Amino acid sequence: MSKGVAGAGLRQGFDRLSPERSEVQHGVGSMAMRGLQIVSAALLLAGMVMVGQAQAAGEIVVGQVAPFSGLLAPTGQQLRAGAQLYFDAVNAAGGVHGARIKLVTRDDGYRSEDTVAQARQLLRDVRPLALFGTVGSRNVLALIDDKVLEQAEVPLVGPVSSAPSVVVRNHPWVFMTRASYAAEVQKIVAHYASTGTRRFAIFYQDDAFGHDLLPLAEAAITKAGGSVVARAGYERNTTQVDAAVKTIAAAAPQLVLMISVTAATAEFLRQSRAAGNTAQYATLSVDDAEQIVRLIGAEAAGGLVLTQVVPSPASQTLPLTKEIRTNFDRFAAKGLPLNQTLVEGYLGAKVLVEALRRCGPQPTGRRLRDALNSLHDWDAGGVTIDFSPTRHLGANYVDITIISRQGKLLH
Repeated sequence: MSKGVAGAGLRQGFDRLSPERSEVQHGVGSMAMRGLQIVSAALLLAGMVMVGQAQAAGEIVVGQVAPFSGLLAPTGQQLRAGAQLYFDAVNAAGGVHGARIKLVTRDDGYRSEDTVAQARQLLRDVRPLALFGTVGSRNVLALIDDKVLEQAEVPLVGPVSSAPSVVVRNHPWVFMTRASYAAEVQKIVAHYASTGTRRFAIFYQDDAFGHDLLPLAEAAITKAGGSVVARAGYERNTTQVDAAVKTIAAAAPQLVLMISVTAATAEFLRQSRAAGNTAQYATLSVDDAEQIVRLIGAEAAGGLVLTQVVPSPASQTLPLTKEIRTNFDRFAAKGLPLNQTLVEGYLGAKVLVEALRRCGPQPTGRRLRDALNSLHDWDAGGVTIDFSPTRHLGANYVDITIISRQGKLLH
């Protein structure tokens, strides 16, 4: 229990035992009795504080507010699974300074207003030491703009957003464990421009996510010697892509760069293939290849290029992915898919735990923030995390993958 909470509790104890509310109302006027009751109440509340501190010492609560329903539910679920996998391994090894980690989640349905409401409720109910794995640029910005994190003095670690509008804030309580969307866009454009692609179209989500990256993508295409022959958006949290499919197909691009999320990406790709648009399609790491294949089938999904900001879990060379596979075999629930989104959740949790270890046995939100800032060139197992007070975009890993005609993700 914090000093502020303890103080509030003591004040409530004093109020309940004040002359106006106790002895005078009941005809008891003894000063000695009042003093004895006040001292007893204070001692009782102090004992409650000590019990609360002892319980806190045995458990560290981490909160996650993310989409567990709606179009992006698979993303939230896989992030949670990856984090829980690492926390299970840590707890099995004795926890952090003897404290077990408990992950408590709330569903925001990818709605930014619900992100704020659920985060505030979670902070009131369970008082997490950190928040983890919020999904979406608008959702992260809502937590920043509503001052949820700084008021609670709770860091947000591993959000699934590294949009320019989030990165440029370098918010003191937000720590990103993925490369920037800008780096992903530039990787795609540079790769295809080098093969002679000149006619680009951009399909984008009509919100902060898409609006952030649209001008950046246009600039990258122009710099690479290409031109943008069409732009078309769709409404956030929907798969209403019909108009965008027609606009982009009419422009006959060579490559369609998609700044969109999984369900909308899948529907756009399905309709575009059905319309006979033979362009190449490329999208960002926020999309889940397995989900796309499940939604529209391997034939329609085949050939889709996706950037990745974490290594493939199938990698045989990196200590991180070897560790993940070992713990997956030990702790993962039956039927759980092992994919890049899970790896991203695992990596974010690993970064958080390393910072908790650096905090010592009595972590606080401020100590955790400072410990995260101390992670300079920290090796998470072949993936480097580099934070400082002036740099909260902690990673730069970007790779390009493609879905095969059999529906498998190739690296």
